[in-house]
Amino acid sequence: MTERRADDARVRTIFLGSGDFGRESLRRLHEHEAIDLVGVVSTPGSAVQRLAEDLGIERVLTPARLRAPESLADIQELEPEMLVLADYGQIVPAELLGLKHGALNLHPSLLPRHRGATPIPAAILFGDRETGVTLMRMDSGLDTGPIVAVERGPLDGTEIAPQLEADLELVAAYLLERSLGPWIRGELVPRPQASEGAGLTRTLRREDGRIDPRKSAVELERQVRAYQPWPGSFMDTPAGRIVVWSATAEGSGGPGVGTFDERGLGVGDGERLALVEVQPAGGKRMTWEAFLRGKPSIVGSHVLRGP
Repeated sequence: MTERRADDARVRTIFLGSGDFGRESLRRLHEHEAIDLVGVVSTPGSAVQRLAEDLGIERVLTPARLRAPESLADIQELEPEMLVLADYGQIVPAELLGLKHGALNLHPSLLPRHRGATPIPAAILFGDRETGVTLMRMDSGLDTGPIVAVERGPLDGTEIAPQLEADLELVAAYLLERSLGPWIRGELVPRPQASEGAGLTRTLRREDGRIDPRKSAVELERQVRAYQPWPGSFMDTPAGRIVVWSATAEGSGGPGVGTFDERGLGVGDGERLALVEVQPAGGKRMTWEAFLRGKPSIVGSHVLRGP
């Protein structure tokens, strides 16, 4: 790794991130020969804060409000020439967007699709055939800035959100590593996002995880994969609340909408959500067959309505 000197030509950079998605990008940024990583902005106790401290980064800031005057002053004191953001969760003040080399954001979707807070669950939920990571130059909008570079990859329809996030964490780090040099040298020209195909995701709520048996089996099977670990996919039953960890979609032969049978739950229009792995309230994860051995009376009963 290049020796760091105060008078070298490397770009003074601050990294902003909190979630697991940003960890490997922080590591690559710290090691990059063109970067002088002068600080990290994160949230208390986060994966990024822990990694920054392990890497020996001297200035690790954890402001409650990034836009507060004192927070902005702490960042400006470091005299950054560039920001790199990955899964931070707060709005970046306008004062930090116009740095010499800009503010770059690693976003885990193919923008403009799935802007906003939850692009990884959205890609699974909507049955996308491909996803990836977009490196964009931030502007004052929500994930609306011009695109600097993109890395794409296929989806096969079996992805679970935590594993897809782990995969995209590595994709993002690779994209950042190969783009930084050309970006700093002015060889990458950002292009505006397309006006068509834009989607906006939102922060998930606990109630989003409730299984609605009126939906199709395909929709619900995607939900089970998309909403792990939060908010999970669950249903209230006469046997108590059940969390569904794994399921498959069956196109016909269901027992009736919202009714349980030996294979799972009747949903949609004559379909079945075959339950593979479930977890009863206060219990351990188990197969549906094992659950039925302890609660056979659930067969023929119905999902209870939510609040």
